Amino acid sequence: MQCPTSKYSWLDFVFTIIGVCTFLFDVGSDLWVAKEFYVHGNLTWFGVLVGFMLVSSVIIQMFSWLWLQYDRDLEDFDSKTSAGNLVLFCHVGGVKHVKLALFLHVCQLGFFVRHMSAIWQGFRVWRQGGTGSEYAVYMTHDLSMLRLIETFCESAPQLTLMMYIMLRSNHARMVQCVSAVASTTSIAWMVVDYHRSLRSFLPDKDKQGWTSSLVYFLWNLFLIGPRVASVALFASVLPWHIAVHFLLLWSVFVFWAWRQRTDFMDSAVGEWLYRAIIGLIWYFSWFNVAEGHTRGRSIIYHLLMIVDSGILLVTWWCYRDLEMTRSYALILVISVPLAYVLGLLIKVLYYNCFHPKLWRPVDSGKDLDDVSDGVQPFSTVQTDSASFHILNKRMGRHAANFYTNQTSSAFKTNRSEASNASVL
Repeated sequence: MQCPTSKYSWLDFVFTIIGVCTFLFDVGSDLWVAKEFYVHGNLTWFGVLVGFMLVSSVIIQMFSWLWLQYDRDLEDFDSKTSAGNLVLFCHVGGVKHVKLALFLHVCQLGFFVRHMSAIWQGFRVWRQGGTGSEYAVYMTHDLSMLRLIETFCESAPQLTLMMYIMLRSNHARMVQCVSAVASTTSIAWMVVDYHRSLRSFLPDKDKQGWTSSLVYFLWNLFLIGPRVASVALFASVLPWHIAVHFLLLWSVFVFWAWRQRTDFMDSAVGEWLYRAIIGLIWYFSWFNVAEGHTRGRSIIYHLLMIVDSGILLVTWWCYRDLEMTRSYALILVISVPLAYVLGLLIKVLYYNCFHPKLWRPVDSGKDLDDVSDGVQPFSTVQTDSASFHILNKRMGRHAANFYTNQTSSAFKTNRSEASNASVL
């Protein structure tokens, strides 16, 4: 699939700045919570929280570094994007710059420098009247995926941990509430920003308006929130069993991702790392990773989540402290599943009433079962092969899998055509 030349708008720049602010606020609140745990002698929670932060950071740096290694091998990438920009270390050739990039990633600063580079490149686009726009879009696509990984590797587990601590102690301190709000904000912003980034790969794209974005945010919130609550409630009564539950379900999800033959990364090791992250993300939320009958996979996933979350809730109800939970137990056991059902209803409403429609007509000969989440298939748009080198193929493949298998076929066809053209 090839998309038309992407333009980096002022709204993209605003989204990038907000993303940086959200990232810094999230890190700052995490450090604050860790300090409070340490000062009050809660070394167990301090260790778990710091462990979440370190594991998440290492995983993000690994993805970032693998992508930098791939981008350095793209033909004429530097000259077509940001040659001469010393701030954008990751795409400037030379052994010294490669060593600098590696050093920053080892120091867990690669993700932060990517944010700063994206802001700088966005400012240059604005100052130079649009020059370098394609590369700025390329960078924001990578950032959106890294934020997705960071959110489900760190923010979602931390939100679960904060809820677990509040349930176990039956008390919530201000710092815990702030951390929960920060994690929720990070998750909410990620789902909107990630979806908005994927839509830029649609050849006949309609921009997602604020109303559409709000509805999209709501159904994700009502699906992810109850899932996190169910896990936290189960952990509050059987804290050691939640690790077994996670490992079992995560293993099933990783196997499922392998069976779907995902092809997001450019190496076998990178692909297995990606599948491991997919398993973690699916533990909390669903998104498409492979072409085909994705609507059926989505239905299977949500049915599994309903059954699993129901088992977690029933277990909590049976093992809970009757006296301590008397004031809120019945409310939670009713509201949590209702919230999930409400999220599913809002999701159906979104795709029927608020989804940005593609203007190209549906081919009557196509099988609508292949349409992912109700998005209509569309035809291939031919573009100049030279611009293909600026296309972020990682996110292009992801967009193809997220929407339709016809989209995926178009992406592969255009990639092959662009490669042939470059040879000629």
